[in-house]
Amino acid sequence: MASQTADQKMALITSNLQEVLNPEIIQEILTKNERPLKIYWGTATTGKPHCGYFVPMLKIAQFLAAGCEVTVLLADVHGFLDNLKAPIELVKERVGYYRFAVTEILKAVNVDVSRLKFVTGSDYQTRGSDPKDPFKGYPFDLLRLSTCVSGHDATKAGSEVVKQVDAPPLSSQIYPVMQALDEEYLDVDAQFGGVDQRKIFTLAVEVLPRIGYRKRAHLMNPLIPGLQEGGKMSSSDPDSKIDILDPPDIVRKKLKKAFCPPKQVEGNGVVSFVEHVLLPASALRSPDSTPSISIPRRDAEPLVYTSIDKLKADYLADVLQPQALKPAVTEALLEILAPIRQAYQASEEWQAVEKRGYPPPPAPEKKKKKEKNLGSRFPGAGALEAKPDGHVEGEGALEVSVGRVKEANGST
Repeated sequence: MASQTADQKMALITSNLQEVLNPEIIQEILTKNERPLKIYWGTATTGKPHCGYFVPMLKIAQFLAAGCEVTVLLADVHGFLDNLKAPIELVKERVGYYRFAVTEILKAVNVDVSRLKFVTGSDYQTRGSDPKDPFKGYPFDLLRLSTCVSGHDATKAGSEVVKQVDAPPLSSQIYPVMQALDEEYLDVDAQFGGVDQRKIFTLAVEVLPRIGYRKRAHLMNPLIPGLQEGGKMSSSDPDSKIDILDPPDIVRKKLKKAFCPPKQVEGNGVVSFVEHVLLPASALRSPDSTPSISIPRRDAEPLVYTSIDKLKADYLADVLQPQALKPAVTEALLEILAPIRQAYQASEEWQAVEKRGYPPPPAPEKKKKKEKNLGSRFPGAGALEAKPDGHVEGEGALEVSVGRVKEANGST
């Protein structure tokens, strides 16, 4: 915004973050005031977005308020590389689902999305090199980086982001190297993500200059605990998270069972959700930008909080108790989710994309019948099963996930 000083913009951009790497890069651009700061946030299009996505979305709202140019990278190729979490035949449809979801999450908290830019990873990551110079372009730059990064460093960089298995495929090492290279091809000054991506961010700072590209700043938001004890909200654990399209009865059920011990705020997913989602969201939705949450009580006046510090203090002192906090959080969340569900129900296109991108698993057979060869088409092939995070398992899963390329004679 034109009326903001460089310091005011810097404060808004870095507020509520857990860590910032190379903030001087951001400060220099803001001080010169010659152009907007350019930031990108990427998300692999795998499992369905859940309420944990409100954390980066609310931060993106602050970037936009500070006058930044924000690019959302719908990282379909990364989703495919991460141990085949997203089968190649479905990944394009999931890009569409994520575009709808991200847009409606931001609109639900009163953010103007007209200045938001969406980019799909495969639109440039799979593009061939320059015909006039085969040694230029994303594919060859990726090869150049592969000569500058050891397998050990690539594995270490992706250890908290890429799914870990006993015998990891080479793709798990390509993933973080591509994420570093994306900074150059998206032409940004900073990359934003969760603190779990710190090792990938530090890899990018180290290796991009090795092939002649500048280093960027990195902005990291904290990860909020899941609804169950230990761990973060994850698409692979249905009990740890609430999907943005979960119906009200499911939302109430999950929050009722959520880990929320009295007089404990550390690791308390419900308290953390108030801190990182409900209070910031209420400020965006309030006419005077004041964060607030009201906690009704049966035999007393409601407790109204505009500060997470006060809420935590009351919770530790047992003034605020789980049986009062959980219902209040439930109703506040349902109020935010309502317009998202309404947008979904009003959009035949979004519903169709969901069915194509997340097809239901085949119904179990009531009676054992003679086995037929159904081919490798998904869904419905043999014992294939779709998991909560979107990947498939069972006979033929590899062919489904990787896809099959026709040979020259037309056979597969």
